[in-house]
Amino acid sequence: AAVRALERRLRAARLPAQTRLETFDFSFQPTVSERLVRELAGLAFVQTATNVVLLGPPGVGKTHLASARARRAVEAGHAALFLTLRQFVESIDTAGVLAWRQQARRYVQPRVLVLDEVGYTHLTPLHAQCLFDVVTARYERSSTVLTSNLNFSEWGSMLGDDVLATALLDRLLHHA
Repeated sequence: AAVRALERRLRAARLPAQTRLETFDFSFQPTVSERLVRELAGLAFVQTATNVVLLGPPGVGKTHLASARARRAVEAGHAALFLTLRQFVESIDTAGVLAWRQQARRYVQPRVLVLDEVGYTHLTPLHAQCLFDVVTARYERSSTVLTSNLNFSEWGSMLGDDVLATALLDRLLHHA
């Protein structure tokens, strides 16, 4: 029964690959703090609803680390969900606003939500507001792991709203 429950959580998490922290090549990416990554592997960040934000250029291992962190949480019995910002935006566009607001709990409920590739997708005001609503609903309740190629100073232009970007970053970074 425990194996089936783990398989069910892994399917529901929609992880992109069989990534593990043990397979991350720290020698390839020496700027990444191995000590900090190993500390985060302990899953204390899940217990304390601490967010993890991984910033850097493409190809440095952000997605690998985020996915591996979610896998570790799933293996420890927590619900997780992995999706790209593009998939998040598409879910809003496909469902329509009213239906999406009802579906938004699928992004709020998991103990760990990985939002990958923040910065590659342009957001409309509606998308930006929905992202803000999800981050706010998760604030101090669950962990959000986010990867981005953008510096925080660029988030205002990505969201199309500097005030919203400041408020979103405040909630995201307060416990990060």
